[in-house]
Amino acid sequence: MSSEPEPAAEQFEGAEDALLEPLAPAGRLTPGLHLVATPIGNMRDITLRAIDTLRTADLVACEDTRHSGMLLKHHGISARLISLNEHNEAHRIPQLLEHMRQGGSVALISDAGMPTVSDPGQRLVGAMVGAGLHVEGIPGPSAVITALAASGLPTTPFYFGGFLPHKKGARTTVLTAALQRDCTSIFFESPYRLVDTLAILAEAAPEHRVVVARELTKKFEEFKRGPASILLSYYQTKTPKGEITLLIAPVDPPKWLTW
Repeated sequence: MSSEPEPAAEQFEGAEDALLEPLAPAGRLTPGLHLVATPIGNMRDITLRAIDTLRTADLVACEDTRHSGMLLKHHGISARLISLNEHNEAHRIPQLLEHMRQGGSVALISDAGMPTVSDPGQRLVGAMVGAGLHVEGIPGPSAVITALAASGLPTTPFYFGGFLPHKKGARTTVLTAALQRDCTSIFFESPYRLVDTLAILAEAAPEHRVVVARELTKKFEEFKRGPASILLSYYQTKTPKGEITLLIAPVDPPKWLTW
């Protein structure tokens, strides 16, 4: 990847400690923090309100300025980008709070989907609420809801557990609880661990219904549904790639669930 900055984004990576000079708020958005959902794959999956917000915010805080720069360029948006990720969130919070106390606006985005949901931003939102400052959400794409709606499993209630643990022992504990839960359970999983995860499920409950939703909204989107043992056999012969959302049926599925 080129080391040149994205032309559609004025990037501030050289001013990590100062957040630049004090910015004159544009005044086009309500002062405060605007959480903007971004596409989970297909770049066209973005709302008009999200585009307007990104176009008019004083700052766009994002996990990766290069990744977000490509999205903004695709939609013809010129924005002031600043990084906010798991490594620098604590450091960024006082800077961003001060900007918003002075009447500024910040749009927060993640690499994909809704910020703060298994992505950075929770601490910033907590600090905003604690400071009595304005926070609003601009809804949009969500891998969790997209996978759930198309899964064929019961949709309400549901449990979302975020990313499954890396260590097998902790992962087994989490999966065992999911198999016993009375609602659909949803997790994010790495393609490199998916076969091991399906093996845990197949050993514990080979006939339990499982759904693997892969590369949602992208060209090679795939839904695989069936007993854990069958999905294990499938992915043992076909190496999984891309973003994975794993869904596990409730322990006692409704009678209408016949697949």
